[in-house]
Amino acid sequence: MSGSLIGTGARARFGVVLALALLAGCGSTISKTPGALDAYSAEEIYKKGEIEVETGDPADAAYYFGEIERLYPYSEWAQRALIMQAYSYHKDRDYPNSRAAAQRYLDFYPAESDAAYAQYLLALSYYDQIDDVGRDQGLTFQALQALRAVIEQYPDSEYASASILKFDLAFDHLAGKEMEVGRYYLKRKNYASAVNRFRVVVEQFQTTQQTPEALHRLVEAYLSLGLTDEAQTAGAILGANFPSTVWYQDSYALLTGQGLTMEARGDSWLTSIYRQVVRGEWL
Repeated sequence: MSGSLIGTGARARFGVVLALALLAGCGSTISKTPGALDAYSAEEIYKKGEIEVETGDPADAAYYFGEIERLYPYSEWAQRALIMQAYSYHKDRDYPNSRAAAQRYLDFYPAESDAAYAQYLLALSYYDQIDDVGRDQGLTFQALQALRAVIEQYPDSEYASASILKFDLAFDHLAGKEMEVGRYYLKRKNYASAVNRFRVVVEQFQTTQQTPEALHRLVEAYLSLGLTDEAQTAGAILGANFPSTVWYQDSYALLTGQGLTMEARGDSWLTSIYRQVVRGEWL
């Protein structure tokens, strides 16, 4: 079980050394046939689930943990089993069921110590599906909302710092999607549509790593449209905030190659941003 996925509190209950000896007479023979678990205690079923999640099939583990909830509702074992069921489903990459189990834990045990972990698992059920920037960005929005809940509701938990990092990465995914579409339009010389996409990045995703390229692409698009004031202003923002990037160097070459300077000119949306940069309010 990965230390980055399950916290110290849950690990302590999980048991680093599984009590295989205790299950010698029962755990190995517990089956999933209807009614087969009725004769076993919650602890015995729980230990079987532990074995499955660590060395067997996480889907089977989720089943056993779910049976504890059915056979011994409202017990301490049921509470423990529910968070482990959410983890087992996540390990099996069954994200919808992991999310459902985590949400049930939050609904039933909102004040318990594992509530932070349940919220974190819920967030991961979205986050772990957004690695590909081309995926449906609805998942990214949901991941951001769930990660924000961890950060704001459980700021002192061991999951807060990891959630902050993942929040920033997910935020960058959204900006990356805008850049992907903007480059598509730019390549096809649909400059107005490209500008709209790059503007979203500059205005709404200023803290992401996509911003320097977005500014450079604005220089390209505006020069192609003959809007030199806007192109020069985009270059000026690059010079003020990202002078050491390759995007600044490329924009500098483009502008000076046409006898233009990297300075704020005119009165556009970019000019307003440049004034914020000069005052140090946009970094």
